[in-house]
Amino acid sequence: MMAETALLELKQVSKRYALSGGGLFGKARSLRAVTDIDLVIRPGRSVGLVGESGCGKSTLAKIAAGFVPPSSGSVMVKGQPQRDSKGHIMPGRRKVQMVFQDPLAALDPRLTIGAQIEEALVLASGSKERLAERRDDLLRNVGLNPEFATRFPHELSGGQRQRVVISRALAAEPELLVCDEPLAALDVSVQAQILALLDELRRSMGLTLLFISHQLSTVRYLCDEVVVMYAGRIIEQGKTSGIYETPRHPYSTMLLATALDPRTRRKREGAIVGEAPNPIALPSGCPFHPRCSKADPALCMNERPPLRALDGGRLAACHFA
Repeated sequence: MMAETALLELKQVSKRYALSGGGLFGKARSLRAVTDIDLVIRPGRSVGLVGESGCGKSTLAKIAAGFVPPSSGSVMVKGQPQRDSKGHIMPGRRKVQMVFQDPLAALDPRLTIGAQIEEALVLASGSKERLAERRDDLLRNVGLNPEFATRFPHELSGGQRQRVVISRALAAEPELLVCDEPLAALDVSVQAQILALLDELRRSMGLTLLFISHQLSTVRYLCDEVVVMYAGRIIEQGKTSGIYETPRHPYSTMLLATALDPRTRRKREGAIVGEAPNPIALPSGCPFHPRCSKADPALCMNERPPLRALDGGRLAACHFA
């Protein structure tokens, strides 16, 4: 029996941004946004990507969706390169669509909602047949009345705009939705509605999700698998239930301490200590060691732990995992 082809596969993906400064003879500096990322997303799965601000989540999301080219490494969509030898996006990229954090910024204020969805439909299919009918079907799929087609973005609420952004992404008939903090700009009451919509679409349309969020409760609700990032690297990965119940990396434990335990409705033991590292000048060895209560100075300050396989399919990058 042949192994199932991955819908999205990132191999040793890194992204660095050159920084100005350093003087005429100064050493060139760079910001390491993500480093040596290996990630496989299978069809029908829902993968949550979590971590503090600045850990590289959004950069990785943009690389996965094809908006940002990696500095090194490769991105494969259904077994085919995302980009050609010259760096141009291949047609298969439309299988991966993105839902942005700020729906107002993602929409053109000069065009009606209907015009923007129709534009996406034509770009995806090259056909203008039954355009209004297809547009209205997309609006209904995300819980909006087709009458919204005549409105402009500023006439809609935040939740309604995010539904429009989702409908526009669905116009390309994607297999994978990359959702970059899609709830962050919304009121709490609306967040639950959009989360339920994404879950419904995932089940009814067979969509695969890469869901980026700092809200751990939403990731637990929506995702089968969790990937924890720190300082631009994956430091733990595994099934959602396993990571939430028995995290293996001290950072995962600390991160989960900010979320309410669903059984007691209280915060877990542990606390966020210290600040996230500067991506321009990361600590030597394990980048988490300045904040880690388990760190062995002789080991952790000098040797970066590799991401290694543990029991139960778990991966963790910690000397003591």
